[in-house]
Amino acid sequence: MFPESRPRRLRRTPALRALVRETHLDPAQLILPLFVLPGAGRREPVASLPGVDRLSADLAAEAAAEAAAHGVGGVLLFGLPAEKDAEATSSWDPDGPVPSAVRAIRAAAPGLVIATDVCLCQYTDHGHCGLVGADGTILNDASLPILAQAALAHARAGADLVAPSDMFDGRVAVIRDALDAEGFAESVGILSYSSKYASAFYGPFRDAAHSAPSAGDRRSHQLDPPNRAEAVREGLIDEQEGADLLMVKPALAYLDVIRDLSDATDLPVLAYQVSGEYAMLQHAADRGAFAFRDAYLESLVAIRRAGARATITYGAVDAAKWLA
Repeated sequence: MFPESRPRRLRRTPALRALVRETHLDPAQLILPLFVLPGAGRREPVASLPGVDRLSADLAAEAAAEAAAHGVGGVLLFGLPAEKDAEATSSWDPDGPVPSAVRAIRAAAPGLVIATDVCLCQYTDHGHCGLVGADGTILNDASLPILAQAALAHARAGADLVAPSDMFDGRVAVIRDALDAEGFAESVGILSYSSKYASAFYGPFRDAAHSAPSAGDRRSHQLDPPNRAEAVREGLIDEQEGADLLMVKPALAYLDVIRDLSDATDLPVLAYQVSGEYAMLQHAADRGAFAFRDAYLESLVAIRRAGARATITYGAVDAAKWLA
């Protein structure tokens, strides 16, 4: 009790604050998302996401090597195919953008963790995360074998982790069985988007990945934003199905969920600071609301403090430089 108790004593100098700091950021705990185009030598800026480009596999490998040189722990790859159809047949093309990028990155940055997004929304002509029935219903069970085929294509190319983001029931178990049957039981893990919300913060991503649905929305399979306990339930189901890591997406708007899930499981919980959250910080900084560097690093500390073991973020390389 005051005056005997004076917590300010331990805040008096930078060295004292560092000595008792509870939460630490390390570049190795950051994952850089990359959007991969077909072809070579291609770079397309994403208008709604400043500083982010769509890259062909060769340029993605250069970006990954730069990230690795600054200590960033991994990359998460999203494919943008040349052709789309109702069955997402390009999602398991062994020479598609993601498998090509996996091979190129493995050669350019051998020690980097390579994770690959597994979903069908970038590969379907209707933009939904799975097959669509004649009545417009998104088909859960019929989509699972296609997701497994896509995951296998990424595993064969050399991915460390496959990351199903569709939020369909049972997909982790089906993908795990497919990986095990092909000899990837020990070499390829599953990073499950276990607690992915139907969020308004995905807008710039859908521009970057050309993945907005042509009709309807994704609320029938993604989590309802008001729900908290359901996110934990989803994570525990995916753990039972064989997931190696779990994820909460978005991050900043769902810090309570990150804490709940990390308390409920022994698996590592990751968080995705999504495009809208990242762009929001940039736009506010551009208008003089605050210094971007300070606000951005504070946001990463908040995600880490909530319980995230690692964070997927578009500014991973900048953060790594600032933390050096």
